[in-house]
Amino acid sequence: MNNVWQGGGRRIHIQEVGTRDGLQMEAQFVPTEDKIALVDKLSATGVAKIEVTSFTSPKAIPALRDAEIVMREIRRAPGVVYTALVPNLRGAERAIESCTDELNLVMSASATHNLANLRMTREQSFDALAQVVRTAQQAGVPVNVSLSCVFGCPMEGDVDEAETAAWAQRFVDLGVRGLTLCDTTGMAFPTQVGRVTRAARERWPGTELTLHFHNTRGMGLANVLAAIDAGADRFDASLGGLGGCPYAPGASGNVCTEEIVHALALMGYDTGVDLEALLSASRLLPVLIGHDTPSQLLKAGCRLDLHPAPADFEAVRERALARPH
Repeated sequence: MNNVWQGGGRRIHIQEVGTRDGLQMEAQFVPTEDKIALVDKLSATGVAKIEVTSFTSPKAIPALRDAEIVMREIRRAPGVVYTALVPNLRGAERAIESCTDELNLVMSASATHNLANLRMTREQSFDALAQVVRTAQQAGVPVNVSLSCVFGCPMEGDVDEAETAAWAQRFVDLGVRGLTLCDTTGMAFPTQVGRVTRAARERWPGTELTLHFHNTRGMGLANVLAAIDAGADRFDASLGGLGGCPYAPGASGNVCTEEIVHALALMGYDTGVDLEALLSASRLLPVLIGHDTPSQLLKAGCRLDLHPAPADFEAVRERALARPH
């Protein structure tokens, strides 16, 4: 029986999504050269995958209107997968032309959220994405499918798990490489996460499974640990805890990459990530986006980042020792 509290060197793959999921939410446009430099810095940290950008209409997401330039000009580190969100066939063509390693396709497990977010029914989304999958396969580019609102919809409430599994199965049957189960609005809780993750691992043992959590209600790390306990080993996370969802009121950022890496390292897991290099990248964000980030680790420092004793400590000690017992 595995003990989630004792990592024992178990490998956990950290997949950075801040340069897409985080920056797309920012009002301040991050200059293209700064995006490229940030991705290059993240490439040197040891993360397994970086979701670099989104090949969406520049009108829809102006913050990522430089997707082609960024994807073409980043320095690619061996072993790192450079992926991008692709909403439709045109986006897929742009991503493939830009030498993207993997296409990440998105639809929602919630009918209401899918309509609000993508302006399509789920069946319409599936038909459009199936065409993208075929195009990617013809080009030899792997596909991951992210299912939003798996753990709850802010408009519908609970989302039927069997129905979610049926949508996921249809994508697996198309031959996609990976599935990401997304807690888009931070509604997941640990026992639910454990149940859903365990069922997915058992049903699709040959499919690369990723969990994507938000920390909206403060349960992000607990949900990561619940998923690890259920056998998951791949997690999306966002530098500085940036992110959110425009169609989910109050849905704050993704789980924070540096916080997750820090916690897992203390518990004995092997993330392959250089925490100091990651923090160095995270320290760039406030200047790039024009405001502070949610990262508690950036504010407080790591557990053993010690502080000097007060300047009058020796005097305090002498007075204490001089008191009669």
